[in-house]
Amino acid sequence: MAARLGSWWGRFSEFVGSFSLAQRTLALIGVAVLVLGSVALSSWLARPSFAPLFTGLSAADANSIVDQLRTNGVDYELTEGGSTVLVPEADVYDQRLQAAASGLPSATTSGYSLLDDMGVTTSEFQQQVTYQRALEGELAATISAMSGVRTASVRLAIPEETVFVSEKVAPTASVFIETENGVSLSTDQVQAIVHLTSAAIDGMAPTGVAVVDAGGNVLSAVGQGAVGTPDQQATDYEQRVAAQVQTMLDRVLGPGHSTVIVNAQVSTESAERVDETFESPEDAPAHSSSTTTETYTGGGGTAAGVLGPDNIAVPDEDQEASEYSSETEVLNNAVNSSTQTTVIPAGSLTRQSVSVAVDAAAAAGLDMGELTTLVATAAGVDAERGDVVTVNAVQFDTSSAEAAQEALAAAAAAEEAAQQAELVRTALIVGAGVLVGVLGLIVYARRNRRQAREELDLGPAVIDSLEDDPDPELSPGESLLQLPPPPFLDSAPEDLDRKRTELDALAVREPDRMTETLRGLLKERTPL
Repeated sequence: MAARLGSWWGRFSEFVGSFSLAQRTLALIGVAVLVLGSVALSSWLARPSFAPLFTGLSAADANSIVDQLRTNGVDYELTEGGSTVLVPEADVYDQRLQAAASGLPSATTSGYSLLDDMGVTTSEFQQQVTYQRALEGELAATISAMSGVRTASVRLAIPEETVFVSEKVAPTASVFIETENGVSLSTDQVQAIVHLTSAAIDGMAPTGVAVVDAGGNVLSAVGQGAVGTPDQQATDYEQRVAAQVQTMLDRVLGPGHSTVIVNAQVSTESAERVDETFESPEDAPAHSSSTTTETYTGGGGTAAGVLGPDNIAVPDEDQEASEYSSETEVLNNAVNSSTQTTVIPAGSLTRQSVSVAVDAAAAAGLDMGELTTLVATAAGVDAERGDVVTVNAVQFDTSSAEAAQEALAAAAAAEEAAQQAELVRTALIVGAGVLVGVLGLIVYARRNRRQAREELDLGPAVIDSLEDDPDPELSPGESLLQLPPPPFLDSAPEDLDRKRTELDALAVREPDRMTETLRGLLKERTPL
């Protein structure tokens, strides 16, 4: 076994020794890359998987938790700007329990947990303020759980209830939102924040919630009754209507043959209108009726008489008697009454104008009147409201489009040519590498091929020449190598002759292999 290992090591040494300088350099680089790759792969496989310990932490809480992890000797990673702490999955629950025992994270101790620290001697004012802080903390935590929201802060303005005011002021709220990097809240998300905040406070309307982002943009203003400013609502409406009309025109005229501009005006004031209507059926009977009759009997003329002594009126005996009667009837008819209250929020559409330009070449066979009607219907135009629709056929400037098309075609052609050149270059490099490899193999094979048999020192080998035992089949001057029987063979003379003939033929066909075989036999051979 040791002899075989030595033989293999000798072959490997000869094989490596036949390398050129470039081949040795490439071999060393390959071995180095293999070793480094193995080390990196083993390090990556040995690295534990991390899981979030806490997310949305403040700077103070993150610092305290990191100090605790360092003290405990636990690996950690900070992500999302330091607001999220990652630890190995095996240590998540243990470290959470230890952090909770230390009162961490402290910044999350808000919401209704503030009510747990109230004592018996707490004043009514402190109770009210603490309860308001608890509501603000709960709302902020709920809003922070929304997708795309990093942190949220809620401030409530709840007026104090008292009987000494004639009008009650509605509560209001302001919400500050900080989103993740590259994330902007959609209209639906802002509306959800508004309704979530207003529904949590008794007596608060959605119009009393203001939402502001970290960039100072007003997403919802107080008193507008809608999400976003009127300008944002007008812009959204214009984009939506223009997209609908443009889609219809693209199907009728084809893409690129029309353009649509929509200008919308929205109201910036909110109002409330109350309508009260009374209706009475003509043939309906009276709901209730009452009749009053009055009758008087007395003297005719004036009742003043003649003034007597002491300015006392003395009746005139010659005055004639008179009678007076009066009758009054009151009928209460059945009347139907209805009261309707309408709230007009800010942002309602007051007027819009739609302008459409159509390529004259594409609209040559179209009726412009019918096209105008289609545009007005698609845009929801109301003539009574003062909406205006304008559709004109004009000659489009196609020079820019043609130049852009040519530029795109040139860019595509250049890219295709670059791809073909890269493909050809890659093929040439691969072909050159294959050719160099083949040539190297050919040169290596020729250099190591032995065209003639080399004389070997076989030690105590028995060589019978033709002079001692001439062979009529051999020409003069030729000799036949006679090997002693191998120690592992114990055969008849004819078997030995056959073996010698096969070895001689093998030596002629593959001298290198025969040489290695003989060397192995001689090393294993025991001296006689």
